[in-house]
Amino acid sequence: MSGNLVDFKQKQELIAYLSDYVTENKINKIEEVLLKRTRHVAIVLEDIFQVHNASAVVRSAECFGIQDIHIIEKRNKFLPNNTIARGAVKWMNLHKYKSTSDCIKALKETGYKVVATTPHKKSIELHELDIDKKVALLFGTEALGLSDEALELADEYVTIPMFGFTESFNISVSVALCLYDITNRLRNSDIHWQLSKEEMLDTKLNWIRNVVRASEIHEKQFFADKVKKS
Repeated sequence: MSGNLVDFKQKQELIAYLSDYVTENKINKIEEVLLKRTRHVAIVLEDIFQVHNASAVVRSAECFGIQDIHIIEKRNKFLPNNTIARGAVKWMNLHKYKSTSDCIKALKETGYKVVATTPHKKSIELHELDIDKKVALLFGTEALGLSDEALELADEYVTIPMFGFTESFNISVSVALCLYDITNRLRNSDIHWQLSKEEMLDTKLNWIRNVVRASEIHEKQFFADKVKKS
């Protein structure tokens, strides 16, 4: 039904209408979380295939207030387990692509600096990464890491400092460590990292739709009532 929403005011009216079917506590929680949501940082996953890892990444990203995960499915389907993810999927926007180049192109066109997480010889340490501009963190498949194409198209490379014999962290741990560092720095900076008013409105509407049982039926009634009044 979102295609019928032509302006900001109409979206506000629909939110108010659907909110009658949501508890006050839930509405308050939605509004609280919205203020802490960000699109300044996005996660990009290339060909993740282990269900546990996919689920853990989604859960960690949502916990840190990230709104978008971009998923490249060249060989492997991204299939998070809802039990492990603890319902995080319904609060996020998942964007899927068939190729790495299409994904990275789309991110760059919307102002993201694409940063590959890799022990690349040109890598800087995570804490050195400049986050003044929007950042899309690119993570590769569990067995092989990022593809040559992803490394070639990335704007920059970062590594997480390690001090043991093991060569790398598990991908879900890597995502959590990166997000802890970057979101902590963002929230203690003067950077405008919050959602715009329009983004907040759209996100709030989507979340309320997910909360309201049979929301499509109520939404149809909303539009039917508007037609009668017009």
